[in-house]
Amino acid sequence: MAGKRLVLGCGALAHDMIALVKNNEALKAVIDIRCLPAKLHNTPQLIAGEVDKYLQQHGHNYADIFVAYGDCGTAGELDRVLDKYQAQRLPGAHCYEFFAGSDHYQGLIDEEIGSFFLTDYLVRHFERLVIEGLGLDRYPELFDDYFKHYKRLVYLAQTENAELRDKARRHAEAFGLDYEYRMVGIAGLQPLAGAPFRIEVNHV
Repeated sequence: MAGKRLVLGCGALAHDMIALVKNNEALKAVIDIRCLPAKLHNTPQLIAGEVDKYLQQHGHNYADIFVAYGDCGTAGELDRVLDKYQAQRLPGAHCYEFFAGSDHYQGLIDEEIGSFFLTDYLVRHFERLVIEGLGLDRYPELFDDYFKHYKRLVYLAQTENAELRDKARRHAEAFGLDYEYRMVGIAGLQPLAGAPFRIEVNHV
């Protein structure tokens, strides 16, 4: 591991990060990808502590550290942890912003502030992370509390996948939301590769 970069990421990004390395042979020699559980998506107050714990145990084995999270609802706490290890992270507030790009994301919010966003991962695991994660399977009366201000569902797609696109549309219909599809790819993960490597984006 000496001389390598540790990329410690959200489990929700594992598929895209692994695809990145598989599509860029040179990265295999210089990057180790490790992931924390995707379920932290629903408990952002725990993210910084879990990152700190992992880096305390393993960070010293690497030449440098990149954390594949945005701020992700940590209210700056993640950045305070990263300062301890001179580590970097993906830019922006969350995966929706770095996948879409800050300008594109802000444009979507300006169009409709009541936008509920999904990525490929969240479409695939909608029942577990949204329905069960928010307790809507057990307490359906909570739906109005969570979603009364949302007007549309925006699917920010990493891959061209007709099945996922159809699932996202059906989720929007079930929630009574307008539906919008935006193909954004994985170029937002470019910073984790570091110079001089470039991501080859394959929409498959």
